[in-house]
Amino acid sequence: MEKKLVVITGASSGFGEALAIEFSKSGYPLLLLARRLDQMQALNLPNTLCKKVDVTDYEGFEKAVHEAEAIYGKADLLINNAGIMLLGDLAVQNPEEWKKMLDVNILGVMNGMQIVMRDMKSRQCGTIINVSSMAGVMPFGNHAAYCASKYGVRGLTQTARMELSPYNVRVIVAEPGAVSTELLGHTTSQTIKDDYHKWKEAVGAVDITAEDVAKTIKFVYELPQSVLIREFVISDTKQDA
Repeated sequence: MEKKLVVITGASSGFGEALAIEFSKSGYPLLLLARRLDQMQALNLPNTLCKKVDVTDYEGFEKAVHEAEAIYGKADLLINNAGIMLLGDLAVQNPEEWKKMLDVNILGVMNGMQIVMRDMKSRQCGTIINVSSMAGVMPFGNHAAYCASKYGVRGLTQTARMELSPYNVRVIVAEPGAVSTELLGHTTSQTIKDDYHKWKEAVGAVDITAEDVAKTIKFVYELPQSVLIREFVISDTKQDA
């Protein structure tokens, strides 16, 4: 069976890069979106269009999707993976960091969903997977604004699922726990970053990888269209909170 187009945001590193490699290995044509074009191009994946796009830019996002669809056919899967994590104490954190997270982590996801969902509804087929976090289902210290954004992604996904399920379109939220990626590097407080690393050391070796998360997302997608894993939390076995 011919593989259909997969769109992945935040594809220049971490989960996005792992997802691109995993889906490419199975022969899927890809549209990779991120702000760092060179890192996506360096993957050198076949049947792949790489575009420098900020997910908060609706017009740029939509243009890239239409360009890829003109080459590879309609998008069957959108993985809203782009996100930033700016940890901070709510009492002193710069409100500009709150806005940046809400813009990327929620509005960027909404942009992607709206761009593909109308066509998916008309085709009565398609899947949207929003990458949230365990911080979208439970609180963590110094995560107030980040939790707000990720709880928002969960609520958004649940509501969109109600709207799209009658059209046979699957909407899924993935909620990974602690995984070693560059996401923590976004945080501006060195003290908070140091404390986060100490917490990981206290947990023990965090052996789960971005590749493990990517394989799980691909498994969930490749189930029959009539089978919907509505949401899933995935973490290292040793992570107890």
